[in-house]
Amino acid sequence: MEPDRNLRTIDLARAGQISVQQVRNYEASGFIPLAERNAGGYRLYTRQHLVALRATRSLVGGYGWMRTRAIMQEVHAGKLAAALALIDERHAELASKRQQLEQTLAALRTLAAQPVPLTSPRSAQLFRVGEAAQQVGVRVSALHFWEQEGLLHPVRDKSSHYRLYDEQQMRRLRVVALMREASYDFKVIHTTLNELAAGQPEKAIAAVEKRYAELARASWACLAAMTSFHEYIREFYGEALASL
Repeated sequence: MEPDRNLRTIDLARAGQISVQQVRNYEASGFIPLAERNAGGYRLYTRQHLVALRATRSLVGGYGWMRTRAIMQEVHAGKLAAALALIDERHAELASKRQQLEQTLAALRTLAAQPVPLTSPRSAQLFRVGEAAQQVGVRVSALHFWEQEGLLHPVRDKSSHYRLYDEQQMRRLRVVALMREASYDFKVIHTTLNELAAGQPEKAIAAVEKRYAELARASWACLAAMTSFHEYIREFYGEALASL
């Protein structure tokens, strides 16, 4: 395709292997720049739109639709630094989840080597519900709901009646949060917790390892997406790139 050749909507759709309506939707959502119009009011697309479309479809695999839209909108608004910040947020998110998984996996493997009953005496370190939720990165409402489902059994402070999570309950909480994130239903989680209590954490370990592999694939998708994104920025936003 010639760099200065105009494309009709149908041409861009065919080149990007999407429908005409999808092209319009991509433009309306800011995934690709706004197209100029000819005298007859028809959209005129260019090579930039095609490269933007390819970059978008690549980014979605690693960053999801919502974040990709935000990234591309910032680019097309001339805010490259803001777009890069959104990319960094995704990478930080993956790193945080990976660290949590590694900690959980290490704890489960310790349980596998040296079974520790979930009914062990209460640890000296106690967490209130808000602190426990922050430790695993979920909302307080999730802990309340999981308690209602019988997955968690926090103790109550005798004087304040606050829910308190000891070491054994924090272990249960980490497993529950992990398995819910991996879309396991409550029946499977109950079974896994019972296996942990019986000193058989194999399924919980398998769940963590599966999620870890999913994160690795997500990281690879982000890396692959950067190739297309870098080419788009370098070709069409060189001045913005040079000003960073």
